[in-house]
Amino acid sequence: MPELLDARIARLWAVRSLLALGRAREEIDALNVYPVPDGDTGTNLYLTVEAACAAVLALPPDADLRTVAEAFAHGALLGARGNSGIITAQIVRGWADVLAERGVMDVASTAEAMRRADTQAWAAVGEPVEGTILSLTRAVAQAAEDAAAAGLDLPAAVGAVVVAAREALDRTPDQLEALRRAGVVDAGGRGFLVVLEALEDVVRGGTPTREARSYRRPALPVADLSECSDLEEDGPAYEVMYLLDATADAVLTLRTRLAPLGDSLVVVGGGGLWHVHVHVDDPGAAVEAGVEAGRPHRIRVTHFAEQLAAASRRRAAPRAGAGLVACAAGPGLAELFASAGAVVVPAGPGQRPSTADLLDAVHRCAAEAVVLLPNDSDTLAVAEAAATAARESGLRVAVVPTRAQVQGLAAAAVHDPTRQVGDDIVRMSSAAASTRDGGVTVAAKDAFTMAGPCSVGDALGVVQGDFAVVGSDLATVAVEVVERLLAGGGELVTLVTGLDADPALVEAVTAHLHRTRRDVEVVVHAGGQPRYPLLVGVE
Repeated sequence: MPELLDARIARLWAVRSLLALGRAREEIDALNVYPVPDGDTGTNLYLTVEAACAAVLALPPDADLRTVAEAFAHGALLGARGNSGIITAQIVRGWADVLAERGVMDVASTAEAMRRADTQAWAAVGEPVEGTILSLTRAVAQAAEDAAAAGLDLPAAVGAVVVAAREALDRTPDQLEALRRAGVVDAGGRGFLVVLEALEDVVRGGTPTREARSYRRPALPVADLSECSDLEEDGPAYEVMYLLDATADAVLTLRTRLAPLGDSLVVVGGGGLWHVHVHVDDPGAAVEAGVEAGRPHRIRVTHFAEQLAAASRRRAAPRAGAGLVACAAGPGLAELFASAGAVVVPAGPGQRPSTADLLDAVHRCAAEAVVLLPNDSDTLAVAEAAATAARESGLRVAVVPTRAQVQGLAAAAVHDPTRQVGDDIVRMSSAAASTRDGGVTVAAKDAFTMAGPCSVGDALGVVQGDFAVVGSDLATVAVEVVERLLAGGGELVTLVTGLDADPALVEAVTAHLHRTRRDVEVVVHAGGQPRYPLLVGVE
């Protein structure tokens, strides 16, 4: 276990945080009742951390910890969404400032970073409220300082921080009446806990140290949640957010101007770049105040009532016909999806699509309803976040959780834009779920797999997402993969050849099937995907 958090572990923490928020996004959205029950806190946190991760992943591999921390903080500031997203960006800024000064993250600097983040987060909020993410930052800062004073090592100190965060989150319904009435913990605090748990996992070597816990969803119907929030008839009707180029002195004046206009005021940033968030009745006045302070850009105005009404209309008025968006790992696969009527988004190892990429594809469908096929387990959370963001603009978007390219092909094959959307989704989901997937690749490093150890150059066989076969010959391993996939039955085997795949590989597999499985139909496509010479699907 590491005694110091270095640049490599910091990068891993960023990615693990994003993946964990993707898994918890829907749960956090469902907890969102304060200050406005718009059900988007999980999505906003995911989009904020996604922007931060993108900034980190764009760095050269040898970037030091200071550079990684600064990139993460700057990316979070630029991509911050919603009240909790902006506060989280300021928390990250506090961490980054300390790491920039110290250059390492040991127990002492962790304690200092947590305290700096807490101080800056509370200062950024116009009217701080207990029972929110701020209660967790205060508890975390104290726990980190206690751990440092007790001489704990880094894994133990982070473990103590996570325990304190969980306990603070459990107390939030007792601190905030809106949460108590709805029977939930604070959504922003839950998201912050997810990020801290990801840190605990990486400093302990990547193994989760806790049982998965799902926090209670609202006890009241969504339509009644406004009774548990600050969304009152005479309360602010709009959320206004923008980036602002301005001096620190001008921002002090801006805070004074914005405070009387509404509530939920949060201003974060520094070094001439700020992110402004406020709930107001007069969005024009909020933007005008920004113009007087400096140069506002990326201005976003959301009308709460219209947002909730759009969600109600989507539930009440299903429409026939849906557009299709598919993530493709190679040019041949892209052609196959396009022939099924899909708008194609390039994907695959080293080219994961962003939420923005998928949102753009959704809008290019020019349809009232859209179905997303992520076709990769790591892209599933991105697709879910894009779907939620698209729904804010009134679109009906559903995600069929395809975790492999061959599952996406099976789903796209039964897609019918003339069919009712609900029926179309059921047919595609059924086709994807009934497709078992596999593939073969070549080991790029020495490692230990579920099938045992492998060395560089070994042939690896993937069955249902796990490395299940290790051998010296790709063709032999591919045949073994196909046999394992057919062990549960099957009528159709789809083989998708990769970039520069040896024709002899496909010939060996097809010859084996023709010799031993004459009742099985075999279809071969040129997919052009990297890293995997052959993908296999069995339906």
